[in-house]
Amino acid sequence: MPMEPLPDLSTLSLADIARLAAEKRLPPVEKWNPDHCGDSEMRIARDGTWYHQGSPIGRETMVRLFSTILRREPDGSHVLVTPVEKLDIEVEDAPFVAVELKSEGEGRARSLAFRLNSGDIVTAGPDHGLTVRETPDGPHPYLHVRGGLEALVGRSVYYELMNLALGEESDRVGLWSEGAFFPLDGAA
Repeated sequence: MPMEPLPDLSTLSLADIARLAAEKRLPPVEKWNPDHCGDSEMRIARDGTWYHQGSPIGRETMVRLFSTILRREPDGSHVLVTPVEKLDIEVEDAPFVAVELKSEGEGRARSLAFRLNSGDIVTAGPDHGLTVRETPDGPHPYLHVRGGLEALVGRSVYYELMNLALGEESDRVGLWSEGAFFPLDGAA
């Protein structure tokens, strides 16, 4: 059964985006606790590319499918999990990359929706925080996706966020989304 094509984020309202996100049912990976079975021989590179045995996985539908069974363990490691199998997967930074942004509203009434490289759509808010961490190569913004899994906000999307934030009349560089304020200046 083929996966449905991804909707065009630019043509959707945030109400449409919220409905699509609510309709997407993910497997209950947090309830599955099979014995550890080994290594998947898979890796997710910093740029969001998925690899198996050193070769990129070229089929987008396979990556989308694998992303639905990805889980972060309490020790910070990542696994692919089914009801009968649990396999390690190496994640270089974050397992997802936010590749597209949709902003509606202004100030406290703003909502920010992100499309991930997996096709998931996540709206920043109290349950999906947006944070900026300082690293040796500069600030890196992250979006909480689910269950401890994060998306690295892609550079072009980060620039869009910063342009929006700099256009706001505020004492602090940051943006509101779904009633929560997210500072983008890297300060805690």
